[in-house]
Amino acid sequence: MIPDQRPEVIITHESDLDGFVSGLLLQRLARERFGKEPKLLSYNHQTFKNRHFVETTGWVADFALDKRMDKHNWMVVDHHHTGYQPVNCRFIHNPEKSAGLLSYELCREAGIQSEALDKLVELNNVADLFLHQSPSFDEAQLYAGLIKSYGFWNIHSLIGGELEKLLDHPLLKVMAVRQEIEDPIGLSLSRDNIVELSKKVGFVSTTIGNINLIIHQLLEDPSVEFEVLTTLFRKPNGTVIASFRSRNQTALSIARQFQGGGHPNASGATLPRSVDSIKQAIEYLTQILNPQTPETPPINDLASLFDSIDVAEE
Repeated sequence: MIPDQRPEVIITHESDLDGFVSGLLLQRLARERFGKEPKLLSYNHQTFKNRHFVETTGWVADFALDKRMDKHNWMVVDHHHTGYQPVNCRFIHNPEKSAGLLSYELCREAGIQSEALDKLVELNNVADLFLHQSPSFDEAQLYAGLIKSYGFWNIHSLIGGELEKLLDHPLLKVMAVRQEIEDPIGLSLSRDNIVELSKKVGFVSTTIGNINLIIHQLLEDPSVEFEVLTTLFRKPNGTVIASFRSRNQTALSIARQFQGGGHPNASGATLPRSVDSIKQAIEYLTQILNPQTPETPPINDLASLFDSIDVAEE
């Protein structure tokens, strides 16, 4: 059921396709339902944590529910695991569906549906839940790569906020060529540069290619001994983001050691502001993951190569 009051804002995750799809769908739903389009706001995880919810009404997509959002006349549409039980807000939640699919189900209730949206939402669902056995998995990764490579608001401008225009966009050809050339190179380099952070967790040095696909291939490789693989991303403001991936649903428990969250096999965390380089991040992760170890194990000097690289949050 759609809330009765018009949202003042639509808030969504800016760093991936799921936030893009769910945000635009909810904005369209509000326009259809109330005759006026609310402002769309996007945040990464760190800036979202610092946001104050001062509006009387609003809808949130693709962010885990917490107490700040649990307000009357608010709606949260999400699929991340959360330990918080809502009291006041309307909470649309299903860990087995992407936020985009959950938002589209609300749209269909209001009569908003098309073949183009059907396909886009399905591709987003496959990409965000990393359903690698799906026949459309490779195509879905190309769409996911658009937001990763070009950014939320750049793609938004290119399609004029009309989600259907994303379908078969010419930039997908660029993503396909990049994937064909960059991924094998990136996989080879990453396989040769995995650093042990603990007995269960390894840090993967990544410089090129579709990182999600590369990490997936490494986790499927019998020669890789770690249950969880970690990648690190240094943003332009110096903030370091840690991403954790696994096959046996242990990534989330690792992320929570760093006050992070996400999915059982795909989680992340923002490291403290005192950690402002990849090398420091490796040292910090190692210390937290090995609390009984008196000395930090030697760190591969390759980590320092990434200290000056600014990349988007995963």
